[in-house]
Amino acid sequence: MTIQVGDSIPSATLNIMTADGPSAITTDDIFKGKTVALFGLPGAFTPTCSAQHLPGFVANADALKAKGVDSIVCLAVNDVFVMGAWGKDQNVGDKVTLVADGSAAFTKAAGLELDLIERGLGLRCQRFSMVVDDGVVKSLNIDPAGTFEATSAEKILEQL
Repeated sequence: MTIQVGDSIPSATLNIMTADGPSAITTDDIFKGKTVALFGLPGAFTPTCSAQHLPGFVANADALKAKGVDSIVCLAVNDVFVMGAWGKDQNVGDKVTLVADGSAAFTKAAGLELDLIERGLGLRCQRFSMVVDDGVVKSLNIDPAGTFEATSAEKILEQL
């Protein structure tokens, strides 16, 4: 079942790339006591994700933080090395934290999986965005597969 507004974020251990290499990070580390703009996408280095989705959150990071967002987190079912390289390629800096859900544990627990096996891409994450306050979903947007309409940084700004 897909996560809904009012639900708590499922517990999971994810990974981030640090200056010292890969590091585990839990959902408690990410969400406890914070307001977080979380967005998920089908994959690093993919066309829409690289040209629109991630750049929109990077460009609007200051505006989101001015509206009370403590951190902006991008999640994808990619490995931590790919997410780290993508962050460098996209000049993300410290504006957005790129989180690897390499085994899709969080994605499955949240009911946000996208089956692209027939297209040779495996199990991925649906394109979504949400505002999470202290681990509870306050707003949720999900784009139908193959679209980018409702999950932008601008939409999150409207919802804050």
